[in-house]
Amino acid sequence: MAVDTEKIMQVGLDLAGWKKMPADSAVHVKGRNINKVLIAIDVGAAELMLARQLGCDAVIAHHPIGVASVNFYKVFDRHVDFMMEHGVPTKTAKEAVAKLKERVETRNHADIYSEVVGAAKALGMPLVNIHQPCDEYMRQVILKAIKSGRTEYVSDIVRSIGKIPEFSNAATKVQVRLGSEKNRAGHWALVVAAGTNGGYHIAKAYMQHGVSTVIYLHVDYGDLMKMREDKLDGNLVVMGHLAGDSIGLNGLADQLEGLGVETVRVGILPGR
Repeated sequence: MAVDTEKIMQVGLDLAGWKKMPADSAVHVKGRNINKVLIAIDVGAAELMLARQLGCDAVIAHHPIGVASVNFYKVFDRHVDFMMEHGVPTKTAKEAVAKLKERVETRNHADIYSEVVGAAKALGMPLVNIHQPCDEYMRQVILKAIKSGRTEYVSDIVRSIGKIPEFSNAATKVQVRLGSEKNRAGHWALVVAAGTNGGYHIAKAYMQHGVSTVIYLHVDYGDLMKMREDKLDGNLVVMGHLAGDSIGLNGLADQLEGLGVETVRVGILPGR
């Protein structure tokens, strides 16, 4: 059955079990009677043209574009919630997130954010981006996988994540960037679906307040070097960006196909 862009967004929210659209997601160009969609993690003018060539009625991006990229930093407050759940004092959590928000907001302020949305409007191609809801679904899948296995050692966590199809199908493997697989995992925290990785300041806040193992999707090299230079006492597991994002987009695509919408998955790792 045909859907519209509002229904596509609703499917994404339902995937996460949410009711409200977060600031990093948006319907950029509205559309109706959508029977076939192209889904990709990053979308530019090339993906829009590919969608037109393949006979798609709409494009779904994962990463924020347009106004959603400008507002991206607004979803980072979820890091505060996660840290408080793991025993980090509220003041410490808020200070760490404030540093992250300032860095990203400053960077995004310089972006030419209108280009992709402008191209979609010129082509008459409906365009949606769904970021945090897909990441939340990914978080739930990974959390279930970790909890279903042993968590005594860091290697146990690495092994459980690696069994998820998207991670086993990835060229990049789950890595321990700080600490060692041989270490006891202790109190661990899965830190995803809060917009972006927490970087140095958030990992430090966790590790200084009783969390022995922090699990990120990815980490900047500069942040990692700072963790090593400061000799943070803990383990940092980095799972892999493409594999993690693929979990969320495969979940979204599967739901849309259940509604009768054909999906063209571009650059997404298989989930089977």
